[in-house]
Order: sequence, then C-alpha cells, then structure tokens
Amino acid sequence: MADSWVGASAKQIARAVRRGDTSATAVVADHLDHIGVADPIVNAFRVVRAFEAAAEAEIVDDQPDLGSLPLAGVPIAVKENTQVTGVPTWHGSAAACEPVADADHEVVRRLRGAGAVVVGTTRMPEMGIFATTDDDTAITRNPWRTDRTPGGSSGGSAAAVASGMVPIAHGNDGLGSIRIPAACCGLAGIKPGRGVVPSKLGATDWFGLAEQGILATTVADAAAGFAALAGRAPEPLEQPGRLRVAVSLRSPVLGVRADAGARSALASTARVLVGLGHDAVRADPVYPVAFGFQGVATWFAAAYRDAEAAGVDVSALQPRNRRHIALGRRVWRRGWIRDADRAAWRERSGRWFADGRYDVMITPALAGPPPAAVQWSARSWAANVLTCIRYAPYAGPWNFAGFPAVVVPAGTRPDGLPAGVQLVGPPGSELLLLAVAGQLEQAAPWRRHAPGWPRLSTSSRVG
Repeated sequence: MADSWVGASAKQIARAVRRGDTSATAVVADHLDHIGVADPIVNAFRVVRAFEAAAEAEIVDDQPDLGSLPLAGVPIAVKENTQVTGVPTWHGSAAACEPVADADHEVVRRLRGAGAVVVGTTRMPEMGIFATTDDDTAITRNPWRTDRTPGGSSGGSAAAVASGMVPIAHGNDGLGSIRIPAACCGLAGIKPGRGVVPSKLGATDWFGLAEQGILATTVADAAAGFAALAGRAPEPLEQPGRLRVAVSLRSPVLGVRADAGARSALASTARVLVGLGHDAVRADPVYPVAFGFQGVATWFAAAYRDAEAAGVDVSALQPRNRRHIALGRRVWRRGWIRDADRAAWRERSGRWFADGRYDVMITPALAGPPPAAVQWSARSWAANVLTCIRYAPYAGPWNFAGFPAVVVPAGTRPDGLPAGVQLVGPPGSELLLLAVAGQLEQAAPWRRHAPGWPRLSTSSRVG
C-alpha cells in the first residue's frame, strides 16, 4: 500500500496536522482502512464510526485554531461504557446497553476539543466486571498473541492501540481496568488520582474507585491524552531529580504471588532506576489483612449498585454476572461496604509514602501472563473470579486509595508476552509518575506495537 500514518504516534500525527504536512482527513482515512483489515482478527471495536469520523476529520481540518490543538487529527477510540453522541452506550452487553447518546460524556467532549477524532467505541466485558474481554458475539484478542486475552475491562481499547488501529485510546479503571490491559498488551496506561478527571461512571463511580484514563504506545502520548482529559494545557515532562523509589513485590492478596516473569521485570526496572540516579529501596505497604475480603466485597457491591441504578434486567445478564450481582446485593444490604474503610486505607497509604519519604513505588503490573482468549463469559463465576484475582492482584489497592498509578512495559516474559511494572505515587503525582515512566522509556525502549503489527502499512509518512 502507499505511505500511511498508521503506526505513527499521536504526537507525530498532531504535529504534522498542525503544520499542514498532512490533514486530519488523510490520517483518519488511513486508520479506518487499517481497522477494516485488523479488527476482524482482533475484535477490538463494538462500533466503528467510519462515515461520522471522516466528516468530523474534515471539520477539524477547517478549525481556525487548528495550529493550537494538542491532539489535532489524532484518531482515538472510546470505551463503550462512556457516552459518544449518536452511539449506543453498550456497557459490554445488549442487556445493559443504553440508548443512543444525545451528548458526549465530558471526557469525550474534552478529547474532541483537543482535536481528536473518535473513530469508534471499543469492546469491554459485560458491565466492566471482569478482567477479560469477550461476549457471545466475539472474543477480543491480544495482538501479541491472539490466543491470549488483552485483559479487561478496557480490553478493546488496549487491543486497538497495540495493533495500531488507533495511536491512543480512552479507558476507565475501577480495579485496574486500564493498567491490566496496558500490561497485557505492552502499553503505557495511566489511571489518574481521585478528582483529577471527571469520572461520572455508573451510579457511584464504583464507590469512587473508577477513573477515566488513557492507553498509548508512548509516555508522551499518554501525557497528552491525560492533559486533555484533565482539561489542562499540555506541558513537557520535566526530568525528575533524584527520587527515593520503594520497590515492592508483595501481593495485596494473601496466597497470590508474582511469577518468575513478573519478578524479573520488577528487578530489571529497579536496576534501570538505580542507573538513572534514583535510590531504589525494598519496601512493602502494609496491606490490611482483610484487604482481600474488603476488595472483593466492594467489587461485588459496585456491580450490584450499577445494575440497580441503571434498571438493568439482571435475569438477562450472563450467569457469572448474575451471581456476582446477587452477592453484591447481599454484602451491600448487610452494610459491609463502608466509606470509612476506604478512607482509612487512603490515610494509611499516604502516611506510608510520607513516613518512608518515598516519592514513587514500583510493583509488578501483573502476577502472571494474560489468560487464554476464550469465552470467559460462558464459564463459571468461580473460574472468572479466581482467574482475575490470580493474574491481576496489584492494581486494586490504588483505586481504593484514590492514588494515581501508571503502567509501563518492562521487556518481555519468557513466553514472549509483554511484561510490565506499575508506578504508584501519592495524590497529585501524575506528572511525576509520567516523568519517571518517560525516563524508563528512554533508558529501556519498548516495542510500540505487538510483533507483526500494524500490518497494513509498508512504510510511514513520518520522517
């Protein structure tokens, strides 16, 4: 095929569109062509807005302030639980689907305001409950290995980015739903801290746990997407000074341990940080003994409260989710979900960072490899719960604390799948975490797309 913008970063695309080296129309057309070839393999998208996106790209090209738009002409995908005008809000399920939206969610409005073009909405598991992405219509697949899941619940967004169908994608994260797919697919993913980006997800934002964020192939793209979501002007990431970094291997869930691939990724990242001049200190947060129970109970109750508030016909949901919601009803009505418990963990976490004078903590992103890409939606509730807890225990505590967290790639596992680490910081440390992530990217560059992707382009227009 002729030269294509497929595979270029969001930063490269936006710069070229602002300068007039290309047009949003051409960039979006390239990516829509690639989606047509790649998505039948990966199943990342629920809805592709081909005609609407082409028309909106023309509008971007005609913007009088085109030269100041930070995401000018950048194709972006939006997770299907977030309102996009003219598209049903699917929530991963025909049973939970909301009618065609007559207005954009605030974060979508901000992305469009920055010049991005929404090319479609991406698949997620039903109601975002589990960390794998499939339903009775399709199994979303990991571009690194199509027999593996891209994770969840922002699995479609991660698969779209890792295969080059979009340079960046929107996701949201209630117990790791950005960071888990980022780690599964070898991407950078950011979950901002509480209150930094408007959430407005379901009845309670999953009791305040859920945040809107970005998946990208580069830290610069993740930072640009985060700035748009937060309603901020983009700013360069400053090189941090010498930091005290806590290196933690301890799992928050008793009985779940990181495997050799995850341990190796953490150790190699710690060595890179020391080589960059930081102090790396082995230190573990003191997770409450009851954290596993409290986290799982909140997971149940959040699903119940969302279904109740939305008026979902629970009997029409997948069997695994019917049981999950029934348990959620039980724990909610017994009063086991308490704001005070989350506030206590937030206070304890802040004190741990302050008392240890830790600027940043790094942990494994996952405890093991992404599970198989199969119809988890048809498997038992117990199989789903145990699989998710065993492979992805590290993300959830930082939703409870409301602290920002970033996942970045950290080489590959012995099985050839991507490895990743999680960076966590106290409230307000989003830019610091991104700056450290940028240092890691520069010192230990990662493959931006899954091997063999994007397949459509034989060359690039980017010089």
